[in-house]
Amino acid sequence: MEAAHQPGPPPSGKGPRPPAVVLAHGFTGALDRPALRRAAGVFAQYTGVITFSFRGHGRSGGHSTVGDREVLDLAAAVGWARRLGYERVTTVGFSMGGSVALRHGGLYLPETGRKHEGRTGAHADMVVSVSAPARWFYRGTAPMRRLHWAVTRPAGRAVARWALRTRVHSGEWDPVPVPPVGAVPSIAPRRLLIVHGDRDPYFPLDHPRALAAAGDPASTELWIEPGFGHAETAAPMPLLRRIARWVAAG
Repeated sequence: MEAAHQPGPPPSGKGPRPPAVVLAHGFTGALDRPALRRAAGVFAQYTGVITFSFRGHGRSGGHSTVGDREVLDLAAAVGWARRLGYERVTTVGFSMGGSVALRHGGLYLPETGRKHEGRTGAHADMVVSVSAPARWFYRGTAPMRRLHWAVTRPAGRAVARWALRTRVHSGEWDPVPVPPVGAVPSIAPRRLLIVHGDRDPYFPLDHPRALAAAGDPASTELWIEPGFGHAETAAPMPLLRRIARWVAAG
């Protein structure tokens, strides 16, 4: 798996080291895509930053399972951040990466630090999900119908491979993973931030509202952003800075 580290700002005085953020891109994104690099540059002003490419994306091997086994990729990136010496690690996921961040948060708990393949220290201390779906198999918008064609049909997977540089696994989920909304309750008492745009062309507002409703009110926040579209590509710089400040404040 290809990954990169930006150290972020130095500690101020004798204060603690700033936390790390692990950025999880959306479907067809990658470590070297301009949108993720732009987001990483904003977060690096406040925190250390880990970026990586999910399986089937960029220079990472394998094939995308569109949110299923990508949880293992995110756990590996979080574990790397801890090995670099970061005591606090927050996951920030966009679209598919947002669904992965939610499922990772619900599966990898601080009490054990592991759920899959014996990895330790792979839990997130806080979770941010941007433009994520609440449930699987949603086809209620034209962009999502096109996405389903791209991942379920041989011709669609060929287009994804050659035009979008994304290699998609041809098999169906077996078993179907817990949906993001089902993973949210296990994130508490850790803080969870759900961010969604009121102009999102992929997932309407019932998705973020369902995610927020599933969380513990004491530790869950919901931001509905006017004029914001979808994921890291459309995220305006002021929004990225607000999220980075929220993470840095801890």
